[in-house]
Amino acid sequence: MRPTLRLLASAMPSTNAMSPGPMALLPPIYLYRRLFRAHRRHLPSEMRLLGDEYIKAEFRAHRDVENPVHLIGFLTEWQLYAQKIEGDAWAGEKLDQGKISKMSDEQLGQLYELMRAIQKRGTEGQGSDS
Repeated sequence: MRPTLRLLASAMPSTNAMSPGPMALLPPIYLYRRLFRAHRRHLPSEMRLLGDEYIKAEFRAHRDVENPVHLIGFLTEWQLYAQKIEGDAWAGEKLDQGKISKMSDEQLGQLYELMRAIQKRGTEGQGSDS
């Protein structure tokens, strides 16, 4: 992410109706660190490992984004995620249908693979307890 886009991202308020008010976006490096801290403090070790790897992969994949709208969306969603993790509001929450309808086929495939991996871990964990 170029420095000018970082400044733009940090200056743009969120327009999400679900947030408690205008939220100033954190610059990418601060948000990246905040996400890891939130995982360290609020997630069990197995979930933390999976989440940390996902954060690293996503931020690497979006390192060279030049579209300001895409960048603002990326940072906004990660900041909302951090707030949910820090507030323990994530447990049992379902995905928003509006966000699912906007996903590409590739994103839906990744979501499906993640769901299958979680289900597989759950069945393996239950089988080893017997």
